[in-house]
Amino acid sequence: MQTRVSSSLISKALSSSSNLKELRRIHALVISLGLDGSDFFSGKLIDKYSHLKQPNSSLSVFRRVSPANNVYLWNSIIRALSQNGLFSKALEFYGKLREAKVSPDKYTFPSVVKACAGLFDAEMGDSVYEEILELGFESDVYVGNAVVDMYSRMGLLGRARQVFDEMPVRDIVSWNSLISGFSSHGYYEEALEVYHELRKSWIVPDSYTVSSVLPAFGNLLIVKEGEGLHGFVLKSGVDSVVVVNNGLLAMYLKFSRPMDARRLFDEMVVRDSISYNTMICGYINLEMYEESVRMFLEKLDQFKPDFLTVSSVLRACGHLRDLHLAKYVHDYLRRAGFVLETTGSNILIDMYAKCGDIIAARDVFKSMECKDTVSWNSIINGYIQSGDLLEAMKLFKMMMFMEEKADHITYLGLISVSTRLTDLKFGRGLHSNVTKSGIYFDVSVRNALIDMYAKCGEVGDSLKIFNSMEIRDMVTWNTVISACVRFGDFATGLQVITQMMNSGVVPDMATFLVILPMCASLAAKRLGREIHCCLLRFGYESELRIGNALIEMYSKCGCLESSFRVFENMSRRDVVTWTGLIYAYGMYGEGEKALEAFANMEKSGVVPDNVAFIAIIYACSHSGLVEEGLACFDKMKTHYKIDPLIEHYACVVDLLSRSQKISKAEEFIQAMPIKPDASIWASLLRACRTSGDMETAERVSKKIVELNPDDPGYSILASNAYAALRKWDKVSLIRKSLKEKHIKKNPGYSWIEISKKVHVFRAGDDSAPQSEAIHKSLEILYSLMAKEGHIPDSREVSQNLEDEEEKRRLICGHSERLAIAFGLLNTEPGTPLQVMKNLRVCGDCHEVTKLISKIVGREILVRDANRFHLFKHGTCSCKDRW
Repeated sequence: MQTRVSSSLISKALSSSSNLKELRRIHALVISLGLDGSDFFSGKLIDKYSHLKQPNSSLSVFRRVSPANNVYLWNSIIRALSQNGLFSKALEFYGKLREAKVSPDKYTFPSVVKACAGLFDAEMGDSVYEEILELGFESDVYVGNAVVDMYSRMGLLGRARQVFDEMPVRDIVSWNSLISGFSSHGYYEEALEVYHELRKSWIVPDSYTVSSVLPAFGNLLIVKEGEGLHGFVLKSGVDSVVVVNNGLLAMYLKFSRPMDARRLFDEMVVRDSISYNTMICGYINLEMYEESVRMFLEKLDQFKPDFLTVSSVLRACGHLRDLHLAKYVHDYLRRAGFVLETTGSNILIDMYAKCGDIIAARDVFKSMECKDTVSWNSIINGYIQSGDLLEAMKLFKMMMFMEEKADHITYLGLISVSTRLTDLKFGRGLHSNVTKSGIYFDVSVRNALIDMYAKCGEVGDSLKIFNSMEIRDMVTWNTVISACVRFGDFATGLQVITQMMNSGVVPDMATFLVILPMCASLAAKRLGREIHCCLLRFGYESELRIGNALIEMYSKCGCLESSFRVFENMSRRDVVTWTGLIYAYGMYGEGEKALEAFANMEKSGVVPDNVAFIAIIYACSHSGLVEEGLACFDKMKTHYKIDPLIEHYACVVDLLSRSQKISKAEEFIQAMPIKPDASIWASLLRACRTSGDMETAERVSKKIVELNPDDPGYSILASNAYAALRKWDKVSLIRKSLKEKHIKKNPGYSWIEISKKVHVFRAGDDSAPQSEAIHKSLEILYSLMAKEGHIPDSREVSQNLEDEEEKRRLICGHSERLAIAFGLLNTEPGTPLQVMKNLRVCGDCHEVTKLISKIVGREILVRDANRFHLFKHGTCSCKDRW
């Protein structure tokens, strides 16, 4: 009787014991009373030591009663080992149980299955599940729940669903295990499907259900149902569970509703580190960097930050580019005793680099005992961001010397250095490195190489890489099209665009922003209209940048009315929009309309910038509106407080020069507060040649040669001026200098589009299509011009020729004349012609085109390097101010 009383008291004492000291005292009492051989007390002790995280003591108790034949003891030790994370040991004891010929029961398998899940041992899990089926325990809800949870944790969700569907009885744990499995592996739609099945089964969700399904609502952005679940949480009372509130915080932040998340956070009675991290990281994901750092600083006394918190805040400081704040947070980390290993130090390097303190970034890098590829990438990219490209190159060479493995991030940064420095040798070296390392097959690396070669002037190499690529992304196509445009190889650019369309690749906005300027440069009006139709089809027409590009494209393609229609249809306009329209009016000599547009821009509240003033003064210059142009220049300085740049001064000189105010223009140049460059003197020189002021022309030519002897454009301009003065020794000297320096003048060429095909003509080119017919047609026109009193201006010949017939032949072979004649031969009488030229129209060609328009009764629109000329009835829209 006394033993039974003692046993009862000891059993109660074991159940109520709450610390290790008390448990050991009771254990000693069990031994002293001779009860340590009891399966009941041994099992109790094993469980109690397990709960107090003492698995070795549990093992010691089990070994005192070995060999055990009671499955209860085996279940106790297997459960103890599994609960304490000793999964391999738990499975080992399950094996021993089977060897001892002890039959497992339904209480054995939940712990065994948990051990399989903990080890992610799918093979062992399948084997154990087969044993469960053999023994007929699959119908037990606890065993079934354990198996569903095991397969869910392993990501074997099909198997988990199959076991779940075959369970004859399910409880809330069954549903939670499956929902959690789908949700934690990113199968949010499937998680919601199971959740909806649960609701239809009239089972009331618990806190674990809610916390498992909330990520699905958040990631799928199902706002209404998410709000409904929040309402259920409030009504059911599970809002007191911190894990549920954390899930709601994350959901609202996914919905981009930070105010709702903050309101919920402030109302939470209990918060843990996950609550703070969810808010801080959520703010960062929403690019609310200030709010993220502010919460961190304000709540430091309420929670203990972990590495996730710290790393997130450091990244936020980098995004804010706030060096003072960055140093404050870094100092806090030091004071708080945080030991930042490699990952944390890498974040610090990146943060300091973004904040502009590359010295601090370098100090962190130097202090690191263990550097990885990310460390090197961070410091190299830091120097690239700071503009110290040479130091970035040195660090890369040091990295290679130390045999650190570079990855695609390393090479992307270094290729950008090669691109910015136009260092082709370094770029080729990088190309060789990535090829040897296998990184060459990374699409982003190949895209960077295409861009590098193009910007280094080797577009052929860009095209070789492009043609060798089996996989291309949108950036690939855009980069190679940009490369062709930059190099002026528009024909290849058009081929690539056609290839892209034929490949079924849908252009993005960046593609259109590359193609439209190309259409503008080519004056490819038909293609431009087709692109405009594509823009309408893909829904990009409302984009501001697209509208601006369309205005430029149409204006440069000779479609001023279309430019204006695009402008009128734009719902939003910025200073670039207005400037594009003003510049378009200027190109067509519509100075009054340009001034009206400028006034309307001011009335609309858009403040003109320095480019807008260049456009309006340019427009005044090409329309002879001298006083208006000077007033705009004065307004820019006095009203808008914009300091004039060299381009503004050049526009004013051009304004005065075109109106033959040569002396005023020269006085203006002499009074400039900044040193005039060759472009300013060039404007004056052109006016001198037109007006015949050869004395000023000679003086100005000398200045141009002194200022910019290596520029072929300016040198040829000066050479032509000396040729007009018949100073052949000076002409010879300039041309000899250019030849010795291997500097070539850009050849003149013109093009015309007929029947959807572009035809290009070069000066004196006898190999052009229909060459013989073109020359015969021109001879007829020249004879008719002679009757009108036209005499070819031999001053336009810049070579020392005595033979007047040879001079005439050279002038008559100018490219725009060949293009016009070709157009006359291949179009119906009365059809307007549009010709494009890459250089400025010469004086004699200007007169000839006026006469052709009169003789043949056609409108001829010519776009040269400066502007549009509309020739009609023997006059030009430029009023001879070109």
